[in-house]
Amino acid sequence: MSETAGQPSPAGAPPTTRRDSRLAWLDALRGFAALCVVFDHASTLVLMPVRDYLYRWLNLGQFGVFVFFLVSGYIVPASLERRGSLRKFWIGRGFRLYPMFIAALLLTLIAYEVGYGTLGGAEHHPSSAIAGWVLMLQNLLPGYNVPNVTWTLSYEMLFYLLLAGLFSYGLHKRSATYALTWAVGAVALGGVLPMAVFAHWARTSGERALLVNLLVDALILGGVLLSVVARGTWAIRVGASIATLTVLVLATVDQTYPYAWSACTILALMFTGTVIYRAERGEASRVVAALVVAAVLALTVFAGLWHGHKLHEGRAWDRQWLTSIVLAFAVFGIGFAVRHLRVPRWCAWLGLISYSVYLLHPLVLNAYRDAWGSVPFFRHSHSTGVQVLIFAGLLAVIIALSAVTYYLIEKPMQGLGRRVAARPRPAVPASPVPASPVAYATVADAPVVAAAGTVTGSPVTGADGDGPPAPDGPPAPDGTAAARSASSSSAVAGGSGASP
Repeated sequence: MSETAGQPSPAGAPPTTRRDSRLAWLDALRGFAALCVVFDHASTLVLMPVRDYLYRWLNLGQFGVFVFFLVSGYIVPASLERRGSLRKFWIGRGFRLYPMFIAALLLTLIAYEVGYGTLGGAEHHPSSAIAGWVLMLQNLLPGYNVPNVTWTLSYEMLFYLLLAGLFSYGLHKRSATYALTWAVGAVALGGVLPMAVFAHWARTSGERALLVNLLVDALILGGVLLSVVARGTWAIRVGASIATLTVLVLATVDQTYPYAWSACTILALMFTGTVIYRAERGEASRVVAALVVAAVLALTVFAGLWHGHKLHEGRAWDRQWLTSIVLAFAVFGIGFAVRHLRVPRWCAWLGLISYSVYLLHPLVLNAYRDAWGSVPFFRHSHSTGVQVLIFAGLLAVIIALSAVTYYLIEKPMQGLGRRVAARPRPAVPASPVPASPVAYATVADAPVVAAAGTVTGSPVTGADGDGPPAPDGPPAPDGTAAARSASSSSAVAGGSGASP
C-alpha cells in the first residue's frame, strides 16, 4: 500500500484516489466481523446444532464486535488528525453514520407496521425513544436499541466524543496511557459501577425518560456545536468538554447492556487500536506498544473473568469471554501483519457494505422469524443441509439489500459529507495591513509568503478534502488564522488574490 491512514501524499504529489488509500485490510476485517455478528444472530433461527457446539467455546457475536472496536480505535483517530478540525471530523462522522442509521430505523418501523418486525418496546414511548436515538446513545440512556445491534453505536459515539475532547486540548496522542487507564478501570471499577441509574428512575414514566434524554441531547449537542462553530480555542475546549463529560457520566452510571465493565473494556480496546496506529506511524515506541497491547489483553480478560465469576455467569461464559478477546486481538494482529499484501476485492467490498450489513441483518432475520407462523415451510424442522441452504439464502438477501443501501444511501451521503466539510468557513474580517513595514513581535508572527502570493505550509487538500495530520498541540480556531494569513499574504504580494 502506498499510504498509511492519516498520512498525506508526498509534497507536490497529486492527491491519491486509489482504493488502497482506504487501507483495504481494515475493510476486510470489518466485513469479516460483520459476518460473525450475522451468524451469531442467524444461528438462533437456523443451524442451532452448530451454534450449540461452537458456543461452548466462542461467542462469535462478542468476538465480532471486539474486532470492530479495535478497527475503530485504529482508524478513527487517524481520520480526526487527517482532517485537523473538529468541524470537519463531526461533519464526516455525521454523514458517515446518520443517513444509514435513519434508514434502518425507518425500515424497522415499516417492518413493524406490516407485522414482520419489532420495535423492542419503543412503540410504547416513541418520544423518549426518538430523543434517545438523536445521538445514538440509546444504550447509555433510558432508550431502546432498535435495531438491537445499535447498542454498539453508543460506545462508538462515546469514543468519538472522548477523542474530540482530548483533541481540543492537544492530549489525543497519549494513547498508551488511555488504553492502560481504561483497562485498569475495567478491573478496578467493573464490579462496583452501577447500571442503568437514570433508566431505572425513568422506567415507570415516559415523561421522565423524555426529560433525561432531552437534557442529555441539549448538553452534548450544545457542546459539540460550540466546539464546531467557535472561533476561539477556549470556546472550542469548553464545548468539547461539556459534551465529553456528559457522555462519561452516562458511561459510568447508566449503561443498560451488557455489563458494568463494558465501557471500560471497550474503550481500552479502542485505544489499544490507536496505540498500534501510533507505533506504525513512528509516534510511539514499538516495544512500548507491544507491552501495552499485552497488558490491555491481560487486564481485560481478567476483568471479565473476575466480574463475570461474581455474577455466576458460568464456565461456558468464561471460555467465551477469554476466546472472544484473545481471538479478536489475534485476528487484528494477523491483519496488521499482512496489511501490505493485496486484499481480495470481494473482502474489501464486504467491508465497504459492513455498516449496512450490521444494521439491516436484524430486519431480515426478524422477517424470517415472523414468517414461521404464516408459511408452513418455516414451521417444520429441517436437516442440517437444508438449514445451511436457508442460512445461505438469508445471507444472500442481507448482502444484496446492504449493497443497495450502500450505493443508494451510504456512498452518496459520504461524498456529500466530504464536499460539505471541504467548504471553507466564512472568513473573519481582518484589519487592513498597513502599507508601511510592520514590526512583528517574533519571527513566528510574520506570514511566510511564496512568490505567487500564497501562504507556505498551507494544507495540501487530499482526494476527500482532508489535509495532513494536525500538529501535536490543540487545534487552531478553524478558519480564523487561515483567513488572516490569506489576507496578509494577498496584501504583501501586491493583491494577487491567491488563496491557500
